[in-house]
Amino acid sequence: MAANPDPIEIVTSHGPARVHPRPADGTARIGALLLGHGAGGGVGAPDLMAATSAARTAGLDVYLVEQPYRVAGRRAPAPARQLDTAWLEVLEHLRADLVADVPLVVGGRSSGARVACRTAADGGARGVLCLAFPLHPPGRAADPSKSRLPELEAVSVPVLIVQGERDPFGMPPAGPGRTIVTQPGDHSLKGDLPGLRAAVGQWLSDLLTVGT
Repeated sequence: MAANPDPIEIVTSHGPARVHPRPADGTARIGALLLGHGAGGGVGAPDLMAATSAARTAGLDVYLVEQPYRVAGRRAPAPARQLDTAWLEVLEHLRADLVADVPLVVGGRSSGARVACRTAADGGARGVLCLAFPLHPPGRAADPSKSRLPELEAVSVPVLIVQGERDPFGMPPAGPGRTIVTQPGDHSLKGDLPGLRAAVGQWLSDLLTVGT
């Protein structure tokens, strides 16, 4: 098996971001997938690795994006505006070179899923993959001011959400163009990684090959 390409450092308005390329298996490339990490975690989270494996098998190049605050060694996330700006600048850099000629899907786990939703339109995404979307802070389901549902509702392209059935951050509702796959377990999505791979792989294949 060939070694993974070296990480790419991309300068953004909020410091350097780091991108880890994971090329598609084989030569029949159907698209690219950008994935972001959770607020306090990194790009090696088990669910991100499972989604990466599924995407590569389906024929997508995957780019795992480390936000500048994580590259700088901080665990506390930057404000949403900074996260979104850095993400779009990374995307612009990749579009100018590595993902210029293929359909693009964006996504991530938890906080990274929120970033992908908020920037999907500006980034020209074909679809959004949300792993463990944090619908509301734990224990705040009854407070509508804490709901992140508007971030999902604003997305106009197809969305897949893979969510643990006991996720304390809530269960997003299905909606037009929005598919919910529930799995055993909690916010970590470690309960059924093979099931996650299957769901992500099928959705990506359907999204990028059906009708083409």
